[in-house]
Amino acid sequence: MNDDRPERIRIDERGTDLDVARDVLAAAYAGVEWRADRTENDFSFHYQAAGDGAMTLRNVQFEGLLIGEMAAGDDIVIQWITKGQGVLDVGRDEISLVPGQARMWPQQAFRFRFQDYDQRLVQMNRRLVEQLAEEQGIPARSLTFDHRADPGPQAMRLWRNSVSLISRSVLDLNASPLLQAEMGRLAGLSLLELYPQDETRLPPELLLPKNARIRTAVEFVHENAHLPLTPVEVARAADLSARGLQQAFQRLFETTPHGYIRQVRLQKVREELLRSNPDITHIADVASAWGFGHAGRFSAAYAAEFGEYPRETLRRP
Repeated sequence: MNDDRPERIRIDERGTDLDVARDVLAAAYAGVEWRADRTENDFSFHYQAAGDGAMTLRNVQFEGLLIGEMAAGDDIVIQWITKGQGVLDVGRDEISLVPGQARMWPQQAFRFRFQDYDQRLVQMNRRLVEQLAEEQGIPARSLTFDHRADPGPQAMRLWRNSVSLISRSVLDLNASPLLQAEMGRLAGLSLLELYPQDETRLPPELLLPKNARIRTAVEFVHENAHLPLTPVEVARAADLSARGLQQAFQRLFETTPHGYIRQVRLQKVREELLRSNPDITHIADVASAWGFGHAGRFSAAYAAEFGEYPRETLRRP
């Protein structure tokens, strides 16, 4: 009888050799130009991985300094440190890690810096997450995650509970392949809860072949809304003239390209407020991060778009 069960992954490496540690971890993550150095602590490392090709749990303990680059890959990785220091996307959109707070790895190549740290990771095959998203009505081609998002307290509690359950099953050598597969599904569904998708749904007209370039323009706006976009850049990305882009957006969205960019950024502010802790979040900071510098005009535009003021969104249970 053929055995089509996915191959189980079990790795347990430890030691006190700095070069071996660097090579083990760089090989595990297809790292680029990784460098390891000693710190004031006595050097040691411990690397563990358990799971299968769809989902693995990984632990890294590293008493030293580790710097390098991660290449873009097909997996989605959620990680958090329990001690030490860590910075993702060094030199670009730097994210300083906070112990206990989950963060997604950037989907593109990025540089990192870790020191004297313990790290937990959940690594999922992107196709598995896409399949789960499609079951919830989210087309795989529209699936995007903002790695800069900071999951709120409630989302983090749900994530920790799911990871605790997943860990007990995946680390059990006697767990059945069926249970392993179900834990992979649970990890993917928990990821979609931790990093919810943009509430904005693109109009079905964009799926028509004649609107392919407009869809490219719209996707470019959603993917780059955190950058100082101009309508000319959007038109260029979609191989359209500025006039053609203007006419298409008026026809499909009843707004200008600049107005559409503004709507997308307002939606991004809303999503961030819904995830944030109201006791420590300053609405002005969130608005400023998305390009809204005038508090009064921003608040009025937000209320006109969503029917409530930003402070009401932030205070939602």
